[in-house]
Amino acid sequence: MDKCIKCDCECMGNTKFGLIFCDICYRFCPNNPEQVDEYIQDKVDGKVLEPFRKFSRTRGQEQKRGMIKKASQGELMSRAPFGYCIENGKLIPAQNFREIEEIFEEFLQDKMTLNKLAKKHNLSVNGLKKILTNFTYIGKIKFNNQIFDGSHQPIVSSIFFNRVQDKLEKIKKK
Repeated sequence: MDKCIKCDCECMGNTKFGLIFCDICYRFCPNNPEQVDEYIQDKVDGKVLEPFRKFSRTRGQEQKRGMIKKASQGELMSRAPFGYCIENGKLIPAQNFREIEEIFEEFLQDKMTLNKLAKKHNLSVNGLKKILTNFTYIGKIKFNNQIFDGSHQPIVSSIFFNRVQDKLEKIKKK
């Protein structure tokens, strides 16, 4: 375990300009090497920073728990995906939702490739893959590697979605 050069507390050690800082001191350390010496000279008692360290460790955990709770209630964690919009805080199919159905249908055609389909719908191949693997389109919410039932209307059937996943898996194996 290392010691922070500013507050003298034991820490895992974030290094900046070859000096070791705790998480809190590192966060406030200047990015200009000429100012670092002055910053270090102004010593801080490591015990005074303890509440900040505790808050720093738990803040993200509380936020994540809240987001998992929200996802488990079927609420979306991010912006509306292509084919949906948010109205009164709820995810609803947008005017262009039929294009999502078309993308899934066309992808399952024998000669259709990711490149052809991406060009046809003016998408990047990665953007197309994100659409084809997005659980939101079957009425689900994926968050923290867990899948929850969404409170929104699906655009694509689960059977259709699974067939697309099978085709994507076959492409990946080639």
